[in-house]
Amino acid sequence: MIERHVTFNVLPGREQAFERLFVEEYKPAMSSMPGFVRVELLREQEDPTQYQMVIRFESLETAANWRNSDQHQALKPKIKALYNGSSLKVYDVVA
Repeated sequence: MIERHVTFNVLPGREQAFERLFVEEYKPAMSSMPGFVRVELLREQEDPTQYQMVIRFESLETAANWRNSDQHQALKPKIKALYNGSSLKVYDVVA
């Protein structure tokens, strides 16, 4: 199992739109993918423009299938319009 941590620098004033997109479109689309385990969206307390999306898939392959899916490709421009930078770390779930 793998876990991806994606940190987003959301544009000031766009936080509610980012959260709404995650809840209404991004999470449901991702949840429908084979190999999906879970996804959570975290907002930093000290800086409310900083978010972390914590994503679990059964394997690197099933995570790649999500990233290459038509659903993800359609959502990519919508989410990119709401942030000005992101970073990614991928972990193996060991316990």
